[in-house]
Parts: sequence; structure tokens; C-alpha cells
Amino acid sequence: MSWDFFVPVCVGDLVKTGGINQYVVHDVVAPKQLAAHLGKFKAALRSQGPSCVLEQFDTGYSVLQHYNSAELAVKEDTLELLIQVVIGLSSSLPAFLVTVSVSAAERKEKLNAVKMGVYLLCKLAELLESESYRQSIITAPGKGGKKGKGSGEMLQWDSERERVLQALIQLLQLDIRSLWNLSLVEEEFISCVTCCCYKLLENPTISHVKSKPTRDSVIHLLGVLIKKYNHLLGASVKVIQLLQHFEQLSSVFAQAVSVWSTDYGARAITGEVVREIGQKSSEELSREGSGVKAFASFLSELGALIPELMIPNISVLITHLEGESHTMRVAVCEVLGEILVRVLCGDGLDESGKADRDRFFDTLQEHLHDTHSHVRARVLQVFTRIVNSQALPLCRYSEVMELAVGRLMDKSINAVKNAIQLLAAFIAHNPYSCKLSSADLRKPLEKETAKLGEMKEKLEGKAPVAVIKASELWAAMTPELLTTVGTALEPASETEKEEDVDVEEGDRATAVKIAQYLRVNKYRNAVRLCVRAHACFPESEIFASLSTVTPDTLMNTMALIFKGSDEDDSEVSQNLPPTPQKEAEKDGDESELKKQEMLVQYLRDTETFSLQVERAICIINSMLYWKTTSVVQEAVQFCVTVCEFSIANSVSGVRKMLPLVWAADGAVKDAVVQAYRRLYLNPEGDTVRMKAQTLVDSLSELMVDASLGTIQCLEEIVQEFFGSSSNLQSTVVQVLWERFTGKRETSVLHRRAAVLLLGMAARAEREVVLSNIDTLCSGALGEKATEDFLLARDTVITICSVTDHVRQSKGTPFRLPQDHQLFTCLTQAIADGVAMESPYWQSFMEQAVRLVYFLAESPDQLCSRLLQRSARLLLDRIAEGGEIDRDAGQTQEGSQESEEHVNSVCLAQMLALCGCVAFWQVSHLERSVSTELRRRRGETEEREEEKGPSNKQAATESAMEDDLGLVGASAEDTEAELIRKICETELLAEENLLCAFLPLLVRVCSSPGRYSHPQLTTAACLALSQYMMISPSVCEENIRLMFTVLERSTLPVVRANAIIALGDLIVRFPNILEPWTQNLYARLSDEVPSVRQTAVTVLTQLVLKDVLKVKGQVSEVAVLLIDPEPHITSLALNFFNELSTKDNAIYNLLPDIISRLSDPERGMTSEDFNTIMKQLFSYITKERQTESLVEKLCQRFRTAKTERQWCDLAMSLSLLSMCERGFKRLQECWECYSDKLTEVGVYQPLVSISTKLRRGAKPQFKAQVGEFEKRLTAVHTRGLENVESPETGEETTVKQTPVPTRGRSRAKRGQAKTPGSLSDDCFVTPQKSRCSKKPVITFSSDEEEDEEAVMAESETPKVTTPIARTSRRARLRN
Repeated sequence: MSWDFFVPVCVGDLVKTGGINQYVVHDVVAPKQLAAHLGKFKAALRSQGPSCVLEQFDTGYSVLQHYNSAELAVKEDTLELLIQVVIGLSSSLPAFLVTVSVSAAERKEKLNAVKMGVYLLCKLAELLESESYRQSIITAPGKGGKKGKGSGEMLQWDSERERVLQALIQLLQLDIRSLWNLSLVEEEFISCVTCCCYKLLENPTISHVKSKPTRDSVIHLLGVLIKKYNHLLGASVKVIQLLQHFEQLSSVFAQAVSVWSTDYGARAITGEVVREIGQKSSEELSREGSGVKAFASFLSELGALIPELMIPNISVLITHLEGESHTMRVAVCEVLGEILVRVLCGDGLDESGKADRDRFFDTLQEHLHDTHSHVRARVLQVFTRIVNSQALPLCRYSEVMELAVGRLMDKSINAVKNAIQLLAAFIAHNPYSCKLSSADLRKPLEKETAKLGEMKEKLEGKAPVAVIKASELWAAMTPELLTTVGTALEPASETEKEEDVDVEEGDRATAVKIAQYLRVNKYRNAVRLCVRAHACFPESEIFASLSTVTPDTLMNTMALIFKGSDEDDSEVSQNLPPTPQKEAEKDGDESELKKQEMLVQYLRDTETFSLQVERAICIINSMLYWKTTSVVQEAVQFCVTVCEFSIANSVSGVRKMLPLVWAADGAVKDAVVQAYRRLYLNPEGDTVRMKAQTLVDSLSELMVDASLGTIQCLEEIVQEFFGSSSNLQSTVVQVLWERFTGKRETSVLHRRAAVLLLGMAARAEREVVLSNIDTLCSGALGEKATEDFLLARDTVITICSVTDHVRQSKGTPFRLPQDHQLFTCLTQAIADGVAMESPYWQSFMEQAVRLVYFLAESPDQLCSRLLQRSARLLLDRIAEGGEIDRDAGQTQEGSQESEEHVNSVCLAQMLALCGCVAFWQVSHLERSVSTELRRRRGETEEREEEKGPSNKQAATESAMEDDLGLVGASAEDTEAELIRKICETELLAEENLLCAFLPLLVRVCSSPGRYSHPQLTTAACLALSQYMMISPSVCEENIRLMFTVLERSTLPVVRANAIIALGDLIVRFPNILEPWTQNLYARLSDEVPSVRQTAVTVLTQLVLKDVLKVKGQVSEVAVLLIDPEPHITSLALNFFNELSTKDNAIYNLLPDIISRLSDPERGMTSEDFNTIMKQLFSYITKERQTESLVEKLCQRFRTAKTERQWCDLAMSLSLLSMCERGFKRLQECWECYSDKLTEVGVYQPLVSISTKLRRGAKPQFKAQVGEFEKRLTAVHTRGLENVESPETGEETTVKQTPVPTRGRSRAKRGQAKTPGSLSDDCFVTPQKSRCSKKPVITFSSDEEEDEEAVMAESETPKVTTPIARTSRRARLRN
């Protein structure tokens, strides 16, 4: 073979005249002849094998040239032939490559065949891929249409694509480099294959799951090229290029680089790609189309796949943390997180690894304060993963925990949610015993800290002895010891030595004893023992020198024993006793000290962590009522996590989220229900009995000391449990009954919880309680009621739960006879309690009277006898103790004062009983009696309908009345009139016992000096308000007294109760209470916070339910936005939030609120005024409202009299989110405020308006704003009358001539106004004609006087409307 095949750059290059021995295509087959030539190709392949491509190359090339016009069958046949050629080459080459004697011609023939086959297959694959992509774009929009020819071809290529790749992989895995001279594979051949691979990767669906085989094949083919054919540099460049243009390839290339680095050993490609991305500047990444998202996603996924290979190149990436692209900052932080979780973790790190770990943690902690919220949120996610993987060092727990708690106050919702998740992870994986609160940990910490201090002092006390050398001690004792030796060697001392000193067993023990004598300064005993030792141990090396006893030998022997020999090679020194330093003892003390320091540090860290957890719980509990649903869900989940790990104070959050079961948002409600089901309703236990006990214990703990509102919320969840079908319910009910009846020992609190839980169960199944009323009576009512009124009250509440089913049913009402044991027990307990002094009697009495009216036959008769019995007992008690009414100044003995106090309490309880009976009597008439009348009327009508009308005319009239609704309406009016007549004439008739107590109530309320007992005053005022609910006449007679009590009572509780009572009276008798509304608003400024809180709560309900008209007095509610009590501020904020949902409510009130709050007599500071207005103006969102308010506020500059009022109006204007139309209106009203611009407080807010308007404005509008600001500055600096400029004439015209669009010149059509015709009157007030033309901006409260709060006679309704009666019934029903 004389020619060589060179892989061309372009397909068309092969038909051109080539160089010497270069292959050129001579015969390009026409499209119509391709099928015939392909037949020859097939025959040649069968006969010659894959080498036939050398002769049939022109046919394959012709298919490439005429691809667009070729038939589908031709393309399919060509693809199949080329695949067979490449597969055939990969099968025949292994044997050829191992052959030793191969001629150059044979090698050239094989090389040309390889290059031709690979070239044709790769180019055809590229063309098929391009056509497939085009077809997918064309057919994608059509849904449900028939698949055309193109779609069929596309599907066929999808199935053939992997065969092409497998054939190329099979061929290129062979060592075909030996076919080239010097094994240097030409770059064009490699590019031919790689271009095909990258073309396949450009497919938008390559990252989909269905494309996984193709994706893996391409990655492995490129891996072979990188490993064997030096494609590493080219691959790294191509990865960067494709990432810039194809964002979906980030995950594909992350997987590819991971495979190339690990499976194919090309670790360098990771560094090449990462360095290339790291070297990109912020300017490059900020440009559109820079692929920054793809780069960031690629880095994140690559870090998750091969974090260990990212460490050498991390220094290049960290530079992006200082760049502007927040996406790249997120990616780098995620890479650092993966490295910390999977590489730099554990205790086996060297010093370099620990340094890197600390540096990376510092970097992540810094970016918890990143300027971009997305970065902060993602870094919190990274820390959550680190904590969940237990890769966070213990020394950083406190630091990161503090940062996470700080992020709870982040402005970004995503950051807050991730901070909550991180804190939950901290609690779930904490190494501390946080079941204890910080208060519980404080005492152990103080105790151990004190112990540590004592140990340090003790060790420091021993330190001076330890540092003195033995030689120094010996030198100090030598003079005295010489004297003692001289004395001891005298003959008279031998007898004493034998008598006083005993020799130890063994020479070493004796030497130790000698050293001890010397240490405690017993020199005489040491010398005597040393002299005797030689006689006892003559062979001992220690005492060998004492064969001749002289002072020198004695001193040398004792010196050797005490301080040891200075010569290391001395045999004697090896047998010496230990020196005076107690090294072992010292080491033991230091070890104990280190253990104590570690214990103290652990306790200190535990306390710090506990404090941070408590702070986090407090903050997250407040998030339970945020408006953002996702944050509330995270907060609920956090509370569940905290409770599951038994963290201290965890129940507070669980209780606080309980009211969310009434949330309007279904997602929040479901989250709370699921949380409680997970915590309390899915107990653990081996048996059903154990599960039931666990469930009851959990719910009982939750209900202990719970408020009534909490119990009502818990009913919603527990009722769902008892309503579902579960084999656990019956066992739970059995356990509850055992606790209530005392069969199992339990506390009083748990008995109350058990009876309340039985009531919740009765709401789902009434027989739980209804069949056990006798048990309830014997267990908590009757004689036992006076022992525990709270248990009796909760028992009554439980029995009342049965009446809910009764009231909802449409049949005959369920009532018990008056002589039933239940009512006997209740009346006895109430009557006995009147004469007792118990703080819990009143709450029991209220529930008991309510139950009597709900469940007893003729409850009015029962309560009448109850009142008689109670009054008789009270009179007997008073008779025993003396008169209750005594002069205030009369001196009394101590026993008499005590008796008067008891009598006052008893009288207060009697009056409370009267008021309660009066209230429930009215409720009974308007609800139960009225309902029963309607039921009986309905039954009568049904019977009449069954009988049918007597004649045809009657039937027609009846049908007409039914159509008009006259029958039901007139009957209801008749019934309502009957009930009202009973209330007005019979309830307080002389023969009715209730009438006897009314004068006493009035007397007590009107004589606070005589009846000064707080409980008596409180009960009397509350009872009087309940009496006033009976009829309009009683209300009118006592309304002035009630408001006098409201204003003058010295007891905050009385004023708060009066506000609540008057709120109920406004609903019942609105026309009577309407003139007194301003007195109710006055309580918003009460000096006691509890009264203000009650007032704003009541007024919020009245205003939002349209019972009270919103007038100028609402400014008093606005003042509460700056109340020092946070709870009152939140109530006021809630008032305006709800009021803003009503159309134009706040918009209509704003000018009047501004006038009242800026009144000099009020004396409000400008800071407080700005705070209130900023909140109120946040509700003005409509452009038309803003435009109108601009004009109204500008007009008020004319009537404002003080500089402070001008400043407040200007500040209010600056708070509006003004648009172009509003700005034009501000310009039109220039004459209203131009003369006030010399005041800085007016000028600065108006300049701030122009500054805000210039931001993002169009050039033309920006120029108008600039001109307006120049005018403002000119007038402010030189005064209105001194402004001289070329625009003066125009300005004067603007100031003095009305704008034509406002319609002022239309009044005198055809007459031209001259500047001289204008007078100073133009600067006073707007003309009336202008106000009359725009009534929509006129406020009735602008100039209203105080006396206008009283309604005129003509405006006062004379008869209470049916609507009011309906509202009354609805209120009582609730």
C-alpha cells in the first residue's frame, strides 16, 4: 500500500488534491446510488473482513457528504456496517499486535483501516446526534400527536448510540499505539474520537436517568483516551469550555472527573480543572454566560465525590471567597464542608491536618456572617451536615452554637430555617448532659471549681519542698548532726541507744528508717540506729564503711543514705533507699489535678451549652406565631426534637405551639397535630397496658398547671385520638378511671388531669361519662367537693362535655330530673361554699351553675331554691358574727375585724352567685327555651303539612307565605318578643328572688368607701354588669354607675372586669352604650398595664366585629404601639393588622390620627410619633390612596398652627411610598407648604422624598425631581420671598395660579386672570367649592368637637334591631 490516510480537519478536505502518498476520495457516489454501493460494502465485509474499509471508504464518505438527502435505510445500513468494521478490527488486532515479524506495509494497512473505520463511525455518530437533537426540539411541543419519521429515527439512534461507544471502547482499549511510528498517535485521530464524545455530552438529556448507560460509556471512553492517548490536558480544557455553555453538564463532569481520577489514575486532571476555575477572576464570573452556576455546581458535586483530591487545590479556590459571586462562595464552602466531614475528621490527624481543619472551620464560621443571605443559609446547612456526621470538634461546639443562635435573628427566612435545623442537630448529637438546666448545673460547677482551687493551693504548698535538693538539705543539717554524732559516740550513750532504737528487718528497711529520722530532725535516733545497723548487718554494702565507727564514717554513711551517691557507676548507690523527694506522690497529685481540671472544664462547657440551648428555645418559641409557614413548621419540629431529648424547659415550647391547632393554615395545623401524635399519642411499651399508662402519664404532665385555653386546644388533639379506631382507647379510659377513683395512688394534680381527659374522651364517645355520672358524683362532688373545689370544678367541666352532643342534636333535649343525685351534690356544694372562704369556690360555682342550666329540668326553680338556701346560710353566718355594715371609723377588736373580713368574703361569694344565676337565666331563655320553641313549632308545622290544608285557597295562601318567608320570620319575631318581654318584666319582678339582690348590688357598687373589701367590690361590680344584661331598663338605670366605677375605682381588677362587662353590654344594647364609647377608649391610657391590655383586647374585638364604629378615638390604640409593655404593643399591632384587611379603614383614619397625635397638648415626642406613623403608613399600599393622602396632608399645612405640627406633617409625607402621580400632587400643593420650608424639620423630610424618587427613576422623571429639589433648597436657604432666579416668574405662577387640571379656571370661562388679581387669601384655606367637588377626601373628624361624641336624638335608634338580637344569641351560643 503506497498511500497513507490522514484524518482530515474538515470532511471536505478528503476530496481535494492531497500531498505525496496521501489518500484522496476520487469517487463520491450519488445519493440514488448509495444503496447499491452499500450492498457491495456488505459483500466485501463478509468476504474480506474489516479491511474492506480500505476499498469501500468512498462509499462511507459519500454517505457523510449526502447525509441530509440520504434515505433512513441508507443511514441505518451505513451505521451497522461501520460498527461491524470497528468491532472486527478490535477482534483481529490483538493477534496482529503480538506478532513479532510484521512488515511495514501490513502495519500501514492496519493503521489506515483503523483510522478510516474510526473516522467514518465518529463522523456519522456526530451527524446522527445532531439530527436527533433537531428532531427532539421539533417534536417536543406537540403533545399527543402522532410520531413522525423523524421521531422514529431519533428513537433508533437512542438504542444504537451505546453500541457505537462500546465498539470504540473495545478498539481503543487495545494497545494500538504500536501501529504508529514511535508509538506517537496523531492528534487528529484523538480529536476525531473526543469530538464525537463531547458532541454526545451536549445532549440536554445526558444527565437524565434514562441516559445513564450512554453517560457512563462516554466517561469510560474519555478515560481510556486520557490514560493511554495523552488527552488529559485537552480534556481539562474541554470540561471548562462545556461547563460555560451547558449548565446541565455540571453533575456529569463531576462524575467524569471523579472516575478519571480514581479508576484511570489521572489524578492530575482534578488539579488542572480546579486550578482553571480558581484562576477565573470576579469580573469574568460576573459576566452573563460565564457559567458561574455550572462551575459552582461542579465544584460542590466534585467535592462530595473526591474530597481528598480537593485538598491540594483548595488554596486556589479559597480566593473566590473574597469575590463578588455568592454562588462560588457557596460552592467553596460546601467543598470545605465535605473535606471536614470525610477527610479532616477524627482523632488521628497529624499537626498539619489539625491546622488545616482549624483554618477551614474558621473560614466557614466567618461566612456565617456573609453579606449574601443565600451563602449564610448554605453555610448553616454545611454545619448541620458536620454536626450530624459528628465531625465538629468539641472545642468548637460553644462557638458554633452561639453563631447559630445569632442567625435566628437573620432577616432571611432561609437562614432562619437552616439555623433552627442546625440547633436541632446540635441537641440531637450533643456530648453534654443537657437534660439538666443551667440552674441545676451551676451548683456542681461551683462545688468542683472550689475543689480544684483547693487542690491547686495544696500542690502549690508542697512545691517549695519539692524543689529543694537533698544535697542542700544535707548541708543545712550537717553542723547539728556533727554535734549529735560526737555526743552519741560517748560511752554513756550506748545503753540509751540499745534501749531507745529498734533495728528494722533488712538493711534497706533500716536505711529508709534512718533517712526518715533525718527528715524529721531526729538526729540522735538516726545516729544510734546507724551504729547498731553495722553490727546487725555486717555484710551489708550500705553499712560496710562502719567497720570502724568514727564521726567521719558515720557522717559519710548517713550522707550516702540521705542524698545518694554522686557516682553513677557506684554499686552502692543502686541499693540506696529513695531520696526525700516523693516523685511518685507528686505525679499522682498532678494527675488528679488534671482530671479535676478536665471535670471543671466539662461542667463549664455543659453549662455554656445549656445556656445557649435555653436561649435558642426562648427565641424559637417566639417564632411559632410567625406568618411564614415554613418557619413555623421548622419551629414545631425543633420543639419536638427538644422534647424527645428531654431538654430542660422543653415542655414550654410544646405547650406554646398547642393553640396552633386552630391555625387557618392547614400545613401549620397538620404539623402541630403530627407533633403531638408523635410525642404523646404513640407511646412505647411492651404491652397495651404499659402503652396506655405511658400515654396517660405524658398527657397528665402536659395538663398539670395548664391554663383553660391550653386544655381547650388539647381537646382538639385528644378528641381525634379517641375518635379514631384503636385498641388502645379502652385501656386508656380504664387507666383514667383508676386514677380518678383512687384505685392507683396518684397526686391530686394527676386526678384532675385524669378527669379532664375523661371529658375529652366523652366528646368522642359520650357514654364514657354519661354511664358513670354516679361515680363522678361520689368521687369528687357532694361532701368531697368542699375538700377540693378544683377537682370538683374539673369534674363538672367533664360532665358538661356530654351536653355538647345534646345541644347539637335536633331531637328532644336531654335533661335530668331535679332530684337527680348530680344536682343534689352540686347545690349542696355551692351552698356550703358560700359560707366558706375558699379562693377556688367561685370558679367551681360558675361551672356548676352552667351545668345546672344545661342539664336540669326547670333549672330556674332549682337555682331559686339554691339562692334561698345560700342566703339563709349566709344570714346565719352573719348572725353569728355580728352585723356586716359598721361605720368606717369605728374601732373594733382583732377578732371582730377578722369576722367582718369573713362576712365580706361570704357576701362577695353570695353576690357572685346571684350574678351568675342572672346571666345563665338570660342565656337559658334565649338559647334553650328559644330553641325548644322553634323545635316545637317545627313539629307542629310538620304535623299540619302531613294533614294538608282544608281547602285550595288556604293551600295557595300557605304556599305564598312560605315563598315569601313570612311564616318563619313572623314566628321567630314572636318568640324573640316573648323572650324579651320575660326578661324585662318577669326576671326582676318582685316575686322573683333575683330582684331582692339588685338594690344590694347597687348599694355596694355606689359606696366604695363603706364596702371597701376588694373581693366584695369586685364581685358586686361583676354581678351588677350581669344583671344589666337582663333588660334595657336595668342597663339604662345603672350605666352611669358602671362607668363611674370604671373611671374611679382604685382596684385594677375592677376596672378590667368593668371593661369586659361593658364590651358585652355594647354587643347586647349598642344604642344605649354608644354615647359612652369615648369613656371606654379612655381606659387605653390607664396607668396599670393589665387594664390597658384588657381595654385594647375588648376594643379590638368590638371594632373588628363592626360593633363599634371606628372614629378618631382609635388614635389612642395607635399610642399603644409604643407602650413599654411588649404584650400590649403586640396587641395594638394585631389590631391594626386586622383593621388593614377592611377596605380603606386605616386610610380614612390616618389624617385624623395625625392631627390628634401631633396636638401640642398631648406632648408626644417626635421619635414616638415617627415610630407610630411608620407602622401605620406601611398599610398604605394603593397608588390612589397615596395620591389622595398627599393632597390631604398638604392641605393640613394651612390649618397647622405650630412648627411641631408642620414637622409631623412633613415626616408623614416622607413615610408614604410615593410614586410619580403622588409626586405630581405634591408639586401641585406647593403653595400649602412652601412658606414652611425654612424649618429644617419640614425641609429634610421633603428632600428625602426626592432622594427616594430618584432611585431607579426614568431620566425625564429624574429631571423633574431634581428641579423640585432645587426649589426646595432655594426656598429653605433664602426664604420664599427672597428667591430670585430666572424661574421666579414661573415659580410665582405655580405658587399662585391653580393648576388647570384641577378645574379652578372653569368657574369664569372666557375671563383671563391677571397676576395682580390674586390676593393673600389664596394662602389661607382651600375654598369650599374645592372641598365640595372632592368629598371623598373630607373627614368628618377633622374639626369635630368633644360634644359630637354624643349622638343626636334623631340618630339614636329607639328599638333594638333584630340584628342585635341575633348577635346576642350568637354571642351567648359561643
